[in-house]
Amino acid sequence: MSNRAVLEVIALDAEDAVAAQTGGADRLELVTDMAADGLTPSVETFMAIRAAVDIPLRVMLRVTDGFAAGDIGVLVEKAREMRAAGAEEFVLGFLDEDGHADLVAVERLVAELNGCRWTFHRAIDRAADRDVLRKHLADLPGLDTYLTAGSPRGVDAGIDTLLAEAEHADLPGYEPQIMVGGGLRLEHLPRLRAAGIEAFHIGGAARPGGWDGPVDVAAVREWRTALDG
Repeated sequence: MSNRAVLEVIALDAEDAVAAQTGGADRLELVTDMAADGLTPSVETFMAIRAAVDIPLRVMLRVTDGFAAGDIGVLVEKAREMRAAGAEEFVLGFLDEDGHADLVAVERLVAELNGCRWTFHRAIDRAADRDVLRKHLADLPGLDTYLTAGSPRGVDAGIDTLLAEAEHADLPGYEPQIMVGGGLRLEHLPRLRAAGIEAFHIGGAARPGGWDGPVDVAAVREWRTALDG
C-alpha cells in the first residue's frame, strides 16, 4: 500500500485524536489555540494524546501568532520538554522581517530536535521567495515535509503553484514531501493526486461544528475514502 495517501488531521486533545484515528487519519498535528492559528500544546496534552492513539504525532513548535519566531529560548525549552516526554516528530517554521526563512531560529530548534523528522509549515506561503526558502532549508536534518496551500489565501489561489512545485521533486530543495493544507476541499483532490501529490492536511474540514466542536469520525472517514478511491 505504498501509494496510500497520507492524511494528517489537527488534534487539540485526546478526544480529537481518537476520532481522527478512528476515521482513518495516518498522522496528527498537535496544537492548541487555533485562534492564533495553532501554538505548542502542553506536555500534558501531548502525553494524553500519545496514550490514546498509536499513529504518529507531529507537535507544533510555535509560541506566538504570526510567522516570527518570538522568544527562541522559550521555543528551545518547549522542544526540550516535548522530546523528554517522548515526542519524535515536530512542526515549525519562521520568517524574518524580510520574508525569508529565519535560519537562526530554525537551526537552533533543529539542533535541539537532534535528527527528529519535522514539517516546515505554512510560513512558506508567506515567504518572499518560495524557491529561495526551500534552498536555504535544503540541508537541514529531519526536514521531510512542507505544509503548504501554495498561497496565503489558500488552495483555491495556490493550486497552480502546488502543481508546479510537484513537478520539481528532483530539484535541490524540493525533496521534502508536499503536504497540502489550508482551505483544502474534497474537490481539489483529483487534480492534486493526478500531479503526484500524496499528502493532505485538514483542520476545520474534520470539524463540521467548527473549532469549538470535536473532530468528527465521519468527516475524517469521508476524506479517507476519497483519498483511497
